[in-house]
Amino acid sequence: MRQLLPLFVSIITVGGLNTNTLTLANTQPQATQTYLAQKLNCNDPQTQSEMNICSRLSYQNADKKLNQVYKQLLPKLSKTRQQKLIAAQLAWIKFRDASCEFERSAYEGGSIAPTIYGGCLEAATKQRTQQLYEYLQRDDY
Repeated sequence: MRQLLPLFVSIITVGGLNTNTLTLANTQPQATQTYLAQKLNCNDPQTQSEMNICSRLSYQNADKKLNQVYKQLLPKLSKTRQQKLIAAQLAWIKFRDASCEFERSAYEGGSIAPTIYGGCLEAATKQRTQQLYEYLQRDDY
């Protein structure tokens, strides 16, 4: 009788580049082999799964930029204003997440829901980054 091997799909990051991997696990734990899958092209995703992954990656890039601007702005503020910015940022994160969860809920159970959620997170994060960048450009700290 032929035995089916479990298939695991994962995304690993190597040197800042995301790589899809397929791992076929044998019945023995030490006999795991990893094969590189086709490279993900977020400029032209072909499947809903790829769209979902690309949406998440786009949001993650936007979040990195937000954190860079935030880290530049925070030390330029007085201690009192730092505390206010921290409180505002925490409130904004809660609002962003709740708002995007609401937007995603219209597609509950659908395969597009992660793409909708990721796109919402990305758009809101880019908007907040712009707001923080404008604060950074002012000189009335």
